[in-house]
Amino acid sequence: MFVTNCLLVAFVVAISIGPATLLRTRASSLRHQRTTTDLKPAPNSTYNYKVNWYNQTLDHFGFTTDLKFPQKYLTNDTWWDVNGGPIFFYTGNEGRIEAFAENSGFMWEIAEEFKAMLVFAEHRYYGESLPFGKNSSSKDPKIVGFLSSEQALGDYADLVTYIKSTVKGAESSAVVAFGGSYGGMLAAWFRLKFPHICAGAIAASAPVAQFAGLTPCDAFGRIVTSDYSAAAVNNTCSASIRSSWTALDRMGEMENNTGIDWINKNWHLCEPFTHKDNITDLKYFLTDLWTNLAMMDYPYPTSFLAPLPANPVNAACKSLALPHANDTELLSNVFTAISVYFNYTGNTTCLDIGQEDAIGADMWSYQACSEMVMPFCYDGTNDMFEKTPWDPVAYAKQCEETWGVTPRPMMAQVMYGGRNLEGASNIVFSNGLLDPWSSGGVLKSQTKNVVAVIIPEGAHHLDLRSANSLDPDSVKEARKVERQFIKKWLASEKAERNSYIDIYGKKKDNNKKG
Repeated sequence: MFVTNCLLVAFVVAISIGPATLLRTRASSLRHQRTTTDLKPAPNSTYNYKVNWYNQTLDHFGFTTDLKFPQKYLTNDTWWDVNGGPIFFYTGNEGRIEAFAENSGFMWEIAEEFKAMLVFAEHRYYGESLPFGKNSSSKDPKIVGFLSSEQALGDYADLVTYIKSTVKGAESSAVVAFGGSYGGMLAAWFRLKFPHICAGAIAASAPVAQFAGLTPCDAFGRIVTSDYSAAAVNNTCSASIRSSWTALDRMGEMENNTGIDWINKNWHLCEPFTHKDNITDLKYFLTDLWTNLAMMDYPYPTSFLAPLPANPVNAACKSLALPHANDTELLSNVFTAISVYFNYTGNTTCLDIGQEDAIGADMWSYQACSEMVMPFCYDGTNDMFEKTPWDPVAYAKQCEETWGVTPRPMMAQVMYGGRNLEGASNIVFSNGLLDPWSSGGVLKSQTKNVVAVIIPEGAHHLDLRSANSLDPDSVKEARKVERQFIKKWLASEKAERNSYIDIYGKKKDNNKKG
């Protein structure tokens, strides 16, 4: 759901910006939302790629260690023009790179048109690209301290340079970055920080401004709510979800655990509740679930996150819009609704609210506690969630207890500029208005070279997914615009390369500019 969950991703790639509850503690009100949803590799993938490993530098910005680590990347050169065809480079998200490669169909579909090589690079500390092996999740700052977006961008710059210097025919290949959700943020920042390496970037559902002072902390929840409000008459769907929080509280307060017993029986919990405090964990689970459904609200069935029907929010709202006379009727409707997410096939025997992350994105909680500090809050009135204020002091305390790190809430703004992109060029930011992560996206073109593409009917980076007969016209148009800009960037790179050759009478050195 930030696939990805952007993400999500992958999550999708979700891309893939559904925020999972990663720094969850019992009875805690603090939750780290991820940009990507829980993407799973397609079971019968039609995409073929070669698995490669690069001996990557651990620290790009210091000289106190010369350590290296194996970074995974996937390649496909089926359609590549070996005489300088472009490289389409996916800047990996917070998860296994296979999940993002298999859920970024747009790249695969245009590779033949552009005669491009496809490269999907795995983000350090995720998947199998673990600098310290199984110890990579250690709380030791000497181990986990090398996890940051800046270091990841350094990885991508080194990897691209390596490919261009070792793959015959790639030395003059222009590079276009692609990414969704957090991967979309990285794609945009890759172009911003390394314009001499990256010719342009397609940044889908990239919440580059989902930070303090740039986006109101309640904007995310209001977009999720609007998705549900639009799915039923008179906002009955979102109203039922809003009412469910106090209904759950009342069930938890019933004498002799009769309310808890009712939930255990009627919600078919894999691990039965024993105490009213368990209700808090259930609320976290439901908040994430409603958000994941909004992120995955695609117009056709999908199966990477979980088997989901077309327009899953509408499907869930069919039961939520039904009338109810008491708490048990309401919560029965809620259970039917959430079954769309966790048991659409009817094959799941019980509800597991503690299910592990599907793409190996557990280290996102460290990033959320260090540089990716994204404030989230709910007021319970303008959104359908339980009232939850943003408490930076409590947030910092939990981060210190969990990771031994103090958050730097302004770091991402200082390093990358948020929506202030006056010095940037050759970036297309696409956002679907059904996607809650659009709250932190670039929704207005900054210059003629930093362009915003809006997809009114689009969920989380719908444009990066494969074309589908049920796609709305808006996403078809978005992909058309993206292809036009890619053509423009590649033509510009070629013209500049030819100009260099004309002036100096020799082949361009790709490590130089101007």
